[in-house]
Amino acid sequence: MPELPEVETIKRVIEPQIKGLVIEKATVRRPEVVAHPDADTFCKTLTNQVISHMERRGKFLMIVLQSGDRIILHLRMTGGLLLTPADDPEEKHTHIVLCLKSPAKQANLPKQDTVEANDSLELRFSDMRRFGRFWLIRKDETDIFSGTQKLGIEPLTESVTVEYLNARFGKRKKAVKECLLDQGVIAGIGNIYSDEILFTAGIHPARPAASLTEKEWETLAAVIPERISYFIETNSISAKDYLETKGRDYRNTPFLQVYGHAGKPCPKCQETLCRMVIGGRSSVYCPVCQKG
Repeated sequence: MPELPEVETIKRVIEPQIKGLVIEKATVRRPEVVAHPDADTFCKTLTNQVISHMERRGKFLMIVLQSGDRIILHLRMTGGLLLTPADDPEEKHTHIVLCLKSPAKQANLPKQDTVEANDSLELRFSDMRRFGRFWLIRKDETDIFSGTQKLGIEPLTESVTVEYLNARFGKRKKAVKECLLDQGVIAGIGNIYSDEILFTAGIHPARPAASLTEKEWETLAAVIPERISYFIETNSISAKDYLETKGRDYRNTPFLQVYGHAGKPCPKCQETLCRMVIGGRSSVYCPVCQKG
């Protein structure tokens, strides 16, 4: 599942290219992908609307329209978002297509940051497993549908403090790894980056959160934004490369230190990395650098 760094990468690639464009037509091929409202209303409401900008909240993407309406989407396990010339062949399992046109005065964007000039572009959502979801929230409508209202703080904000972490997690008996996955406390951290954060902090993922010391909470408060920022930057990709690889080749695999590397040497001490299951999720850690 794409986590915060991947979702932020998608936003940074696509946003500059679609700002100011008009949604000429919306097509939904799998009605269940639109969770709110119904697919027909979704398509009719979006027709002729102008895109203002994009935002990200945790693992959610938002396309904000000049009217004040918002498209909220979550990629879930296998969802992908691709901006492509309208005459390019579609990817398999394409479920939603937004046909985009330039207004009379199209924004003047740097050529290297845009898809090749084309009279018609399409923003396409594909999802093999069909778990991804879209919500259209009207300007004056309260969002009680998408779940974004239940999200905790962003990991890149100054709100990630020792006091905040200790107050939310300090008395929990749950493993610290499970706590970091709680989207209602910190939004956007998933299985990949919780492993990376805990490895850098030198904390065993199965440790009960209540057992962490004040110094360990201080370390986590510093490491969380540092690691997320690092992986956002290493994820950087040009719009051209993103399009050419169909949005599949922008992940942090070469930079991950422990996630997915069970059985390999620890990058710090060369001890063999171990795997365990915590809360139903696979976790990789170093038994020396992250003692229980």
